[in-house]
Amino acid sequence: MADAPILGSTKKLKLDADVFGAEFNGPLVHEVVIAELAARRRGTAATRTRGLVRGGGAKPWRQKGSGRARQGTIRAPHFAGGGVVFGPHPRSYEQRLPRKMKRLALRGALTAKFGDEAIRIIDTFGLEAIRTKDLVGVLSALEASGRVLVVAPGRDEKLELSARNLPTVEVILADSLNVVDLLNADAVVIEQPALARMEEVYS
Repeated sequence: MADAPILGSTKKLKLDADVFGAEFNGPLVHEVVIAELAARRRGTAATRTRGLVRGGGAKPWRQKGSGRARQGTIRAPHFAGGGVVFGPHPRSYEQRLPRKMKRLALRGALTAKFGDEAIRIIDTFGLEAIRTKDLVGVLSALEASGRVLVVAPGRDEKLELSARNLPTVEVILADSLNVVDLLNADAVVIEQPALARMEEVYS
């Protein structure tokens, strides 16, 4: 079980070996990342087939005698303004994965971030008001630069609204962690109560 310092304090925390000491399985993490990105797709792309395009109810010319190829409607796919063949239609891109696979990949991602010294644990942000400047000051003191993922124990309006104008800072709840956001983050800032919640949920 590894020790992690609480920044701004002399105390150290014992980290759960199940959560921060798991083996990193690259192929598994890749599979979970693909599934998570697929689940984020809205799946609302749509095209109209020849049966959905307006018009084209009358036969454009008689079947025989004109010398032209026979046609039944001007909304066939080979006509301008006609329907689309094999176009996209609303669908779900969700890929179902066993929960154990997701948890194992998440623990592997947390372990990798801990090994890269990208995880910073603080007692609490202690924001007294909704103020982006105060949050920037805290993150600067923690040397958290680049893309920062802040893990909160619960909904915190002051923290969420203070981070809203920072494009590189994302606030996420401890029980809603996902592999994609973890791997994208250059620094992961975890409040101490959130750490306890993470170990309770993911161990």
